[in-house]
Amino acid sequence: MARGREAAYIGRMTSLPALRSFSAVVFDMDGTLLDTELVFKSIVFEVTAGLGFEMTDNVHGQMVGSSHEATNRLLVEAYGVAFPYEMFDAECRRIMHGRMAQSVPVKAGVPELLRELKARRIPMAVATSSRAPHALTHLGTAGLLDMFQAIVTRDDVVHPKPHPEPYLTAARHLGVTPQSCLAIEDSHSGVRAAHAAGMQTVMVPDLVPPTDEVRALCDAVMLSLHEVRAAAFAQDFVIST
Repeated sequence: MARGREAAYIGRMTSLPALRSFSAVVFDMDGTLLDTELVFKSIVFEVTAGLGFEMTDNVHGQMVGSSHEATNRLLVEAYGVAFPYEMFDAECRRIMHGRMAQSVPVKAGVPELLRELKARRIPMAVATSSRAPHALTHLGTAGLLDMFQAIVTRDDVVHPKPHPEPYLTAARHLGVTPQSCLAIEDSHSGVRAAHAAGMQTVMVPDLVPPTDEVRALCDAVMLSLHEVRAAAFAQDFVIST
């Protein structure tokens, strides 16, 4: 049985498309590097109910990867102008801060991929829709902050995702062209932003699967960052036993 599983795993890895060469990598944060989206989803449902409204999977799915402004518009459209967005936002952040104060989980494959990139001296950046205090605190708590040469947050751009500005800004900070970057995302808005920036775009879905339209914008859709690592270094990747 174990040998059969190993054969299936190796078969999956060898069938992955090899990615084009790249000189830098730009990561989304929540749901891509940090395993925080499911925690935040439970908070969103809890806080919405506490305010007297009913959150749905459909509305929440549209929130994933969205900026503060886009989420505000979405919730007002969904629940009307009486929805107290500022109160909702502040309470979600308060609860999330408490739950992430001691430990921030990372997605599968993050340590291995980051170590591989660092060993190969490939510069890395983060492009996130989160505000700077949230991003810097969570990356620091997760022990990842020092791995990146640039952190681009909502506070650093005029136009958040799905506009390409966050990714274009990250490439500029790294001193590379967008076309030479690999972008890794988990959300629809993030994929749209990375693709519009001209980057080679890989989606690793977390809570929201790709639609046909989003899939068409991706160079590849993969199951995990382990697969991204295998595909990125297909010529010399060795599967450990």
